[in-house]
Amino acid sequence: MSAPVLVCRGLTKRFPGVVALDGVDFCARGGEVHALMGENGAGKSTLIKALTGVHPRDAGEASVDGRPVHPRSPREAEAAGISTVYQEVNLIPDLSIAENICLGRQRTRLGFIRWGEARTRARAALARLGLELDVDRTLSECSIAVQQLVAIARATDIDARVLILDEPTSSLDAGEVAQLFTVVRRLRDQGLAIVFVSHFLDQVYALADRITVLRNGRLVGEFPVAELPRLQLVAHMMGRSVDEVEALRHRDRPAAAPGEPLLSTHGLARRHAVLPLDLELRRGEVLGLRGLLGSGRTEVARLLFGLDRADAGETRLEGRPVVFHSPAEAMRAGLGLTPEDRKTQAILPNLTVRENLIVALQARRGLWKQIPRAEQDRLVADFTRALGIKTSGPEQLIRNLSGGNQRRVILAGSLATEPRLLILDEPTRGIDVGAQADIERLLAKLRDQGLAIVFICADTAELSRNSQRIAVLRDHAKVAELTGTEVNEQAVMRAIAREAAA
Repeated sequence: MSAPVLVCRGLTKRFPGVVALDGVDFCARGGEVHALMGENGAGKSTLIKALTGVHPRDAGEASVDGRPVHPRSPREAEAAGISTVYQEVNLIPDLSIAENICLGRQRTRLGFIRWGEARTRARAALARLGLELDVDRTLSECSIAVQQLVAIARATDIDARVLILDEPTSSLDAGEVAQLFTVVRRLRDQGLAIVFVSHFLDQVYALADRITVLRNGRLVGEFPVAELPRLQLVAHMMGRSVDEVEALRHRDRPAAAPGEPLLSTHGLARRHAVLPLDLELRRGEVLGLRGLLGSGRTEVARLLFGLDRADAGETRLEGRPVVFHSPAEAMRAGLGLTPEDRKTQAILPNLTVRENLIVALQARRGLWKQIPRAEQDRLVADFTRALGIKTSGPEQLIRNLSGGNQRRVILAGSLATEPRLLILDEPTRGIDVGAQADIERLLAKLRDQGLAIVFICADTAELSRNSQRIAVLRDHAKVAELTGTEVNEQAVMRAIAREAAA
């Protein structure tokens, strides 16, 4: 067993009405990948922020290589040897790769930045990861996967001893995840202590050496991966028995019993985004959309909801042609949307949970028909209970919730408008297994109530489990539509790979 690099004892952090961390112990060793697991609201993000100086801790101690650390900012954490790469790449898209890697660390001569030296330094940082990239290329021209790797190169450009990766794979496809894991293993073999936060169990078991589980801000335990069966891990995370978890895993996929067509598209297209598309969305049915990144999944959602205008084709609602010039028109027609990009498209970070939950309903009703406060409170209470939103109260700022709880508030806001058609773009991304099970049960209930649902999901198993039909997209076009017994992982992957579905 390698020597401890990062050691935490009794870390405690309180927020108004909430103990986010309650005396947590944590230890990361050099040359190991240590997974940090737990449901949304378990304390993972708070632990990371306490270690990186974003939140001052209220009690406890931490050390790196035996030296006490008490960072008051991310810069002080980096100086102590702790670097972090977050789920959303926090780099500057309009700067080059070299500028992003060296930003704030450039050496100067007579007041001028030594750009040649910065480029050399950036190439060296990438080389440590086994990468060769054009460091003069603008970051925005790169894929999300490359941007993540650049963020890691920047994080390790300093004398880092601990590298924290917070949900680094949430926006990557399988090939990009494999590339990232190659880099992570290379850094592990160089002796770094790597803390890996993820909700993807397959990835944790493929990459991690040890797992620490948190629940409700408390330490459940630390386990070698080889000694912790997956069902036991999920049971620890959820605070349930293995038998209860097993029952959740074996829920049958709902049988198809669709109602009448609600909305259909014929030749719907947008230049450089969606090729002519025919879709039929039926009441009481979940239509899954699957394709690799860049296949056009989100672009289809934007067209249906009026965020983008089509260049060709038509949309019919209950048989009548419609054109949505804006999301407000789509909402008045009974459509709802939860966007993929939670941070920039779905939440108002400086508003409360209550305000975020009712904002879509207020927009649908119009500015002059204000929602009474009693109705607002009732909606918040009902959806908080129904979706298991973990919050200190309706007036808590939504930015202080975990990412998974923010997604639940976003979904609640869409449901509050009582839509006839609900478009869900990656609603379970970054959500723990317990919350995912809750949302899947809710989808089944809404489907049984006659709601038409478009479910966009990168997890093929989850998509197959919850959909009655699956439309497969590739290169901005629909290449297959699977029904009945064809709704399975193998058929979806064959369709994506240009093979005939069985």
